Amino acid sequence: MTFETHPARDDVSIVLAGEAGSGIQTIESVLTRAFRLEGFHVFASKEYMSRVRGGSNSTVIRIGCREVRAWTDRIDLCIPLGAQALAHLESRIGPGTLVLGDKTAMNVDHPIIDTCLTAMAREAGGPIFANTIAAGIIWGAFELTLELLNRAIKHQFSGKAPEVLQTILTSAQKGYGKGLELRHSGAIPIVLPGKPESVHSLFMTGAEAVGIGSLSGGCNFVSSYPMSPSTGVLTFLAGHAHDFGVALEQAEDEISAANMVLGAWYAGARGLATTSGGGFSLMAETLSLGGMIETPMVIHLAQRPGPATGLPTRTEQGDLDLALYAGHGEFPRLILAPGNIEQAFSLARMAFDRADAWQVPTIILTDQYLMDSCYDVKEFELSDHHPKPAIIETTTDYRRYAVTEDGISPRGIPGWGTGLVGVDSDEHDEQAHITESPHVRRRMVEKRMKKFAAIAREALPPDLYGPATASHLIICWGSTLEAAREAVKRIDSPDVAILHFTQLFPLPVAARELVECAPQLILIEGNATGQFGRLLRSEWDIEWAHRILKYDGFPFAVEELQTSLEFVLEREVQP
Repeated sequence: MTFETHPARDDVSIVLAGEAGSGIQTIESVLTRAFRLEGFHVFASKEYMSRVRGGSNSTVIRIGCREVRAWTDRIDLCIPLGAQALAHLESRIGPGTLVLGDKTAMNVDHPIIDTCLTAMAREAGGPIFANTIAAGIIWGAFELTLELLNRAIKHQFSGKAPEVLQTILTSAQKGYGKGLELRHSGAIPIVLPGKPESVHSLFMTGAEAVGIGSLSGGCNFVSSYPMSPSTGVLTFLAGHAHDFGVALEQAEDEISAANMVLGAWYAGARGLATTSGGGFSLMAETLSLGGMIETPMVIHLAQRPGPATGLPTRTEQGDLDLALYAGHGEFPRLILAPGNIEQAFSLARMAFDRADAWQVPTIILTDQYLMDSCYDVKEFELSDHHPKPAIIETTTDYRRYAVTEDGISPRGIPGWGTGLVGVDSDEHDEQAHITESPHVRRRMVEKRMKKFAAIAREALPPDLYGPATASHLIICWGSTLEAAREAVKRIDSPDVAILHFTQLFPLPVAARELVECAPQLILIEGNATGQFGRLLRSEWDIEWAHRILKYDGFPFAVEELQTSLEFVLEREVQP
């Protein structure tokens, strides 16, 4: 049996695949911890079907000597747990892919390195141990320290009875021996990259980063109805609510959740609703209510493909238009979209302060890929941030909707001070009394819309990666950032730069000149119509030389972006 030679790489890509319920997430958790204990940079992300059992799911683990932060289509080592797994990965398996599996269970043309996994699991006590045996095989195949794998297993299964934990450790050791045997026979020629001098101390998912950022931003109330892929934020905050004094309620539906959050802000709390596209649609009326009564609220919208149920466990950037235009009537809103885990933390924290300061609905826009991906990051800076609610103690002459130069009225809360804090969902005057006066209506609309100028003045500028003089400027937002950065780094051309937007609305006016002056603009978006590109065209009259769009439910892979960008560059230089 011969395989393509494996050259030395900066990273190695391992893909685990199998049916839901076969334990591939367990292997992912064990191996990512163990590789980090060994001193490597690690990236992991998963794709999975919308079912509790069966189907075909996979997770990719990249181990690097440098930061690894993006999805790759390349598979160096594949571990299929089940006969259907290889068919599921067929488009990603190349001549250089080593497949370690049970030959008796596979019926494919690709060469299989036999692991006798079924027989080993039977000897260990049953099929349930196949996942830890597979983890041991991978560990032994790279001749890594068994003690570190055991530490990772003990952490993963810390709640198990001692005799069960020992059986799990024994099964992993059996797999480790098989992996060593395959390495020494020459069947597995893949070599791990050299270890970096240091690895960042934190390792987390995007969902955890949004949760931590929310806590850092002073979030003390959460109400949501579970909806994939936003549920990770809800479960993370539920797990830490007691530690941070957070009141958390799993509402009966998204309408109730949004109204609870709005009510919490009205009472002086800092509330969060975390949801996905279908749930956000149900929150639209509450969004308008927040705009009318000028009460802050923060909504985390984790995107997935629609319309309707769509692909509920896949990824897409298809809800920007929904976030932009949801709700009836006209009112200011702020939309922030993190591109990586650090930004998921910092923008979630910022959302609470800015919603409070400007008294507007604020939307944090993420997606399934960012929510479920994890990699190592530096410790977050917390010392310089102390959330201070923008509320006042009212007096007897307090007017909730006092007209001000910037449109932001002093916000009081019931019970603090001697004033009456009135609000009304109908149009109202400065005292919150209902009115149908056309004069007052114009005045109140203009007052609310003045906030756009205040938000624009403090808009987050986009991040520029590469020379401002580049002839080709990539425009992107959200989770496309890290794949685009790695693809451009591989191309290594002074003619290509990236401008990544984290504030999508209102647009940061300071960036307009940079965009307008770029000779060639390339739009990268994870949707079918180029929604952000359309926003830039309507606001700034931008025209696109090229658009790279993806809408199949999967994230952009580094390789496909590299290929698309190289095609664009080659076409530009052809006579």
